[in-house]
Amino acid sequence: MSRATNSSASNEEISLGDFTTTRDILSLVPLAVGIGVIGAAISLALLDMIGVVTNLLYYQRLSVHLVSPYGNTLGPVAALIPIGGGLIVGLMARFGSEQIRGHGIPEAMERILINGSTVAPRLAILKPISSAISIGTGGPFGAEGPIILTGGAIGSIIGQLFPLTAAQRRSLLVAGAAAGMSAVFGTPVAATLFGVELLAFEFRPRSMVLIGVAAATADALRIGFASSGLVTAQPIFVIPAHAPIVGFDLLGAALIGVACGLAAWLMTQAVYLCEDLFTRLAGHLHWMWWPSIGGAVIGLGGLVDPRALGVGYDTIHAELLGQLGVGALALLFIVKLIIWSGGLGGGTSGGILAPVLIMGAALGGVIGHDLPGGSPGVWALIGLAGALGGVTRSPFTAIVFAFELTYDQHILLALLVTATLAHLVSVLILKRSILTEKVARRGFHVMREYSVDPLEATFVREVMETEVLTVAPDTRLIDLYGSLPEGSGERSQRLYPVVNEERRLIGAVPWSRVLSAKEEPNRPVSDVMLTNPITAFKDEILRSVADRMVHQGIGVIVVVSRDDTSRIEGLVNQFDLLTAREKLLVEERHVERVLRLRRVVARRGASEPVVMRDEWQGPGGDAGD
Repeated sequence: MSRATNSSASNEEISLGDFTTTRDILSLVPLAVGIGVIGAAISLALLDMIGVVTNLLYYQRLSVHLVSPYGNTLGPVAALIPIGGGLIVGLMARFGSEQIRGHGIPEAMERILINGSTVAPRLAILKPISSAISIGTGGPFGAEGPIILTGGAIGSIIGQLFPLTAAQRRSLLVAGAAAGMSAVFGTPVAATLFGVELLAFEFRPRSMVLIGVAAATADALRIGFASSGLVTAQPIFVIPAHAPIVGFDLLGAALIGVACGLAAWLMTQAVYLCEDLFTRLAGHLHWMWWPSIGGAVIGLGGLVDPRALGVGYDTIHAELLGQLGVGALALLFIVKLIIWSGGLGGGTSGGILAPVLIMGAALGGVIGHDLPGGSPGVWALIGLAGALGGVTRSPFTAIVFAFELTYDQHILLALLVTATLAHLVSVLILKRSILTEKVARRGFHVMREYSVDPLEATFVREVMETEVLTVAPDTRLIDLYGSLPEGSGERSQRLYPVVNEERRLIGAVPWSRVLSAKEEPNRPVSDVMLTNPITAFKDEILRSVADRMVHQGIGVIVVVSRDDTSRIEGLVNQFDLLTAREKLLVEERHVERVLRLRRVVARRGASEPVVMRDEWQGPGGDAGD
């Protein structure tokens, strides 16, 4: 069978757009605004709840001000508080919803992957309460993970109240998650990137627009609340002015990037090692009690270094200001890693972003203590971004996030170097990230590589069969069946166009009906043919044809002329669609040397010197400039 090779551009090709998003998205924008409003309110309420629990238990006062357990004067008694918090969270998970266990983001990803992006309403209530108790009692976790899941639950619930597709509900779920992250950190652009890079599983206007609207709305409300003293105005972390990190000083950023990539491996392994250790207790102790065991680890670690307790935003700021020495930073990294992985392994409720930021900043501060070009605080900020990029495998989010936290434009180049190398090292040494590993352990797979679908870059004319067997309407089924010898190309054809005397298409006979020839041998083709067969045009992209096949439940389509829909151009079947994938694999795997350098000797006469010059040998064999 031959392939069509016509490469002329048609009006249909010219009319093909860059995106498939329609005006239907406009009806979802108000929902995204509402999700941003509710997400901001819930996020700030969660921070207040954490403040109430922390103040009440560690300082015996009633206040919503977010403080660290670091300054408490309880002594060894403080080690009991995380145990009590873990016990309460375990009971809530046992009798409320087991889905409150974990750090939030994998749970949001799982909701997106299954059940059409639907979340039970009770999760929107239980998750923030359990997280407030877990973090407020000293848990070394961030509020952003639970807020992301809670915001996602709000987005999903609102989406379930309207007749929407699963893809639209997914966009609203991610919009709620981004709104929560934006409200906590005041980083709307990074929150939007985070939603697109990590949660949406696509980069399309139908999701990015809604995510951006919700994140911007949440941040606008956060700034409004900041004027009333509820939260700190942007930027959250103000660092001293410094010279740009450029030139050879970027080698220090590269070193920290590699270290952060290795640290991402260490953090991931530590969390799941602890989780596996707790899993071994399953036959001896109900998982309801595991958070209290994790709380004991947290309590003991808090006695060693109280800075490692709680949400730790004040600790991050101290690191970025360079207020902690090398010894304090090293101790903070070790203790935080142990109690954080122990707490998460036990199944308590809390986020990972703030702890990752703390450990990344500590690592950057330790390495950067003797590096030229910046203060330990500057290198701590670079390490913060590197750790986030390495652990989450979201380098763009890490770069913009660090910038929005500080508004420090002098560090953007260094952030690019560090986040990129941390991402590279993490990808090479870790099969799955700390987020996708949890999803994989629950039986799902998340592919984080997004690219253009080969079906969207290949036209029907490139893969269709042009040698097509056609039949007359009065042909008997038994005659058609008998005329197809075993192994012939005609028998591999699974649809037979029916044409009249003018060779015009009037129908088509599927292979399944040809097989009925033995039961009704004398029946003519006209009795069993499809009078309105599904057709395609050769200037269509394969994605639209594949969608048509799936929607109609067929495996082969007649290709007709756009100028005359009764004139047959060819056939395209489901196996031809694989040709697009084959083309992509060739581009990815076929290795060739396109340009070749050759030496040309030019002689201009016996008395003239020999001239040597280089010429580029192109792929066609001709020398180029």
